[in-house]
Amino acid sequence: MKFFIDTANLNDIKEAYDLGILDGVTTNPSLMAKEGITGKENILAHYKSICDIVPGDVSAEVISTDFEGMIKEAEELVKIAPNIVVKIPMIKEGIKAIKYLSDKGIKTNCTLVFSTGQALLAAKAGATYVSPFIGRLDDISEDGLELIAKIRQIYDNYTFDTQILAASIRHTMHIIGCAEIGADVVTSPLKPILGLLKHPLTDIGLEKFLADYKKGNA
Repeated sequence: MKFFIDTANLNDIKEAYDLGILDGVTTNPSLMAKEGITGKENILAHYKSICDIVPGDVSAEVISTDFEGMIKEAEELVKIAPNIVVKIPMIKEGIKAIKYLSDKGIKTNCTLVFSTGQALLAAKAGATYVSPFIGRLDDISEDGLELIAKIRQIYDNYTFDTQILAASIRHTMHIIGCAEIGADVVTSPLKPILGLLKHPLTDIGLEKFLADYKKGNA
C-alpha cells in the first residue's frame, strides 16, 4: 500500500519524506487556506515547492465546476511538474473532464467520492485514483471502511486500473483497516502515520534493553 500525506504544510511533507515511507502528496483548497496560501500564483508556486520535495504523485485540485474551466486549470497544473495529478470533483462535468484528460494520458484523482456508484463511474472514465472520504462517512454514522471494501470488490470484479486512494483519514486504525481491506493508497495527515510507530511494549522493551546494557557496562 502506498502512503501519501494529506497536507500543504511543507515541514510535515519533509518529515514524512525523511521517514522514508512517503509515496506522494494530496492537497485541496482547504489545506492550502490552512497554511495561509491564497491567490492563484501563490498556490501554483506552492505546488511546485511540494513537487521539489516529493518525486511521487502530487494531487493538485481544480476549483472550476464546469468542463471547460477544469480542462483549462488542468493544463496549467500539469505544466508545474511531471508528477502532478489533477484532482477533479465527483460531479457530472468532472467525469467528462476525467475522461478527456485520461484519454490524453494525464493522471487524475477523482475526489469527494462517497458511494460505490460514484467510484464505478470514476473508474469507467479512466481516473488514475478515486478518493473515498471515509472519515466524513464515519461522521454521519456510515461505515467508511465498508465503502472501501465494496469498491475493492467492484474494481477486482472488472479489473479496473483505477487505484483506491482512501482519504479523510482520522486515526491509525483507519490506516490499518484500509491496509487489511486492500486499498491501493492511503492519504493521511502526519499524526496518524507517526501513530503507527507507537506501541507501549516497544517502549517498555527498549527501556529494559538499555537499562540492562548500562548494568553490564557500568
